[in-house]
Amino acid sequence: MPSALIQRPERTPSAAPAAVPRRRTRVLALAEARWAGAALGLFLIALPLQLTGAPPWAWGPLYAAAYVTGGWEPACAGLQALREKTLDVDLLMIVAALGAAAIGQVMDGALLIVIFATSGALEALATARTQDAVRGLLDLAPTTATRLADDGSEETVATEDLAVGDTVLIRPGERVGADGRILQGASEVDQATITGEPLPVTKEAGDEVFAGTLNGTGALRVKVERDASDSVIARIVAMVEEASQTKAPTQLFIEKVEQRYSLGMVVATLAVFLVPLGFGADLTGSLLRAMTFMIVASPCAVVLATMPPLLSAIANAGRHGVLVKSAVVMERLGQIDVIALDKTGTLTEGTPRVTDVRPLAGSGLDEDALLTLAAGAEHPSEHPLARAVVEAARTRGLVIPAMRDFTSVPGSGVAATIDGHAIAVGAPARLLEGTDAAAVEAAAIAESMECEGRTAVLVQRDGVAVGVLGIADRLRPAAAATVATLAALTGSTPMLLTGDNPRAAALLANEVGISDVRAGLLPQDKATAVQEQEKAGRRVLVVGDGVNDAPALAAAHTGIAMGRAGSDLALETADAVIVRDELATVPTVVGLSRAARRLVVQNLVIAAVFISGLVIWDLAGHLPLPLGVLGHEGSTVTVGLNGLRLLRDTAWNRAAAPAGGDR
Repeated sequence: MPSALIQRPERTPSAAPAAVPRRRTRVLALAEARWAGAALGLFLIALPLQLTGAPPWAWGPLYAAAYVTGGWEPACAGLQALREKTLDVDLLMIVAALGAAAIGQVMDGALLIVIFATSGALEALATARTQDAVRGLLDLAPTTATRLADDGSEETVATEDLAVGDTVLIRPGERVGADGRILQGASEVDQATITGEPLPVTKEAGDEVFAGTLNGTGALRVKVERDASDSVIARIVAMVEEASQTKAPTQLFIEKVEQRYSLGMVVATLAVFLVPLGFGADLTGSLLRAMTFMIVASPCAVVLATMPPLLSAIANAGRHGVLVKSAVVMERLGQIDVIALDKTGTLTEGTPRVTDVRPLAGSGLDEDALLTLAAGAEHPSEHPLARAVVEAARTRGLVIPAMRDFTSVPGSGVAATIDGHAIAVGAPARLLEGTDAAAVEAAAIAESMECEGRTAVLVQRDGVAVGVLGIADRLRPAAAATVATLAALTGSTPMLLTGDNPRAAALLANEVGISDVRAGLLPQDKATAVQEQEKAGRRVLVVGDGVNDAPALAAAHTGIAMGRAGSDLALETADAVIVRDELATVPTVVGLSRAARRLVVQNLVIAAVFISGLVIWDLAGHLPLPLGVLGHEGSTVTVGLNGLRLLRDTAWNRAAAPAGGDR
């Protein structure tokens, strides 16, 4: 229950927990975004001038500037890749754009440049935002701490200057400055950032505390046991950075095809140009034939064979509350074969709620009267359990009575005077004394509640137990159905990874149908469990919401974060975000990804038929340039429209059906 030093302390500005600043790279701070914006602006100015019949000198230089501003960076990257004996698709797009300009298709080439420049800018922005979130995690830990000298004097020092063995004072409302062990004091510490536990945990002498966690309203003296660079929060940052660097995204299926195809296209284009010249053909005619070949054989249709289905699936998912961060992620979602679920905030709502109101026999109280007394005593408290009690009373429309003489004892509970009666609300183990009938009945009810995974809260009036409240983190309504659907999609039951205690985890797992339960895990333990599955050749999807889930999200094949209550780091590290916390959308988006992959294969077949037909025509006969462009654009439009089928709501509904992704 709430923690204070007997009388609820008045928080001074120095004691109040400061808001953690959120690092966020501005879009225009990125060079890629500035160049892409310039290219887009020039293109949008030139296009209407050309379409309205303005002279070429009016729009030609603008297109040329768009080529330069949007194309120089991918061209340099492509040349660098070429030096490393890799043919980069960006370089081919630059060559295709220049080829289009060489035969008079200046606008088409400029559009191609703008599209690729914009794509590169978005990729750079996503990378920068992820790095911001990782660096911002360190802001959870305070920059200074109060170190106690042997003579009891206090000294404010930088947390990085703390050494193992130092003693620090953690005042009410402050964040813990270093990993250590409590020497003196009692409080309740909110350590959700580390363990994911939904409720603050009572901490006393001998208990361990972590840097970055938030102290309640009790004062603690803590002996430092780890250097700042070796704290749990610092290790989380290191693990996320390492996983982000080493987890190279699986290439899209089409990229493997493109690499070989592009190499062949370059060789073939050179041959189409040089071979006729060797037999005395006209230079202009050979160049025109080669440029026509470049246009009809360019990978535009092949690229669009992949992107419309994936981007349509992304848009459809976004419309239904799931933000998928890239086409690579959408493709990877359909490949997963193992699911790892977090407990608090993922399978559960992450907010404690009153589930039981049990007045004792002989107390003379009904449920509403008991809840009214408890809410009156808890009303001044900021503890999550206290807020749950007050919210339950308000939900029932009860009038919260006036109180006075409010006090709070760390780890025990609160006390107040209401209508002349001394009301105490707190932990049964701390408040229950004696063996009278009321105490025995209350102890039995409390034990029963705790065995069922709920937190028991005792209510006393004038020192006599009058009732027990049960409080629990409520299971999401669709949790059991979602687990069953995910099991059908992957062929194996999901596993539960949680920092919560084993008994609570086992009870919840039994309720939703999960047999593989791993409880009491720190962030690195979750990541290790995921890495073990990955090393065994499994492709793991992790669904979580907190900072403590970030290493596992980064280490997984694919990660999904619950968006409504998710931490910044989890939201940035995850590959997809469920905006409205609708757990049932997880199997749906997996099914949608599998549908998108099937359309990619269909589009590849369509693109191959069009391109091969046009290429054969150009080589075996004489393909007029306008007809070649028409055929090329026709194939592009065809595969594009085919991919857009996934924009329809019916595509989402089909994916939402049980095991829909396998059909």
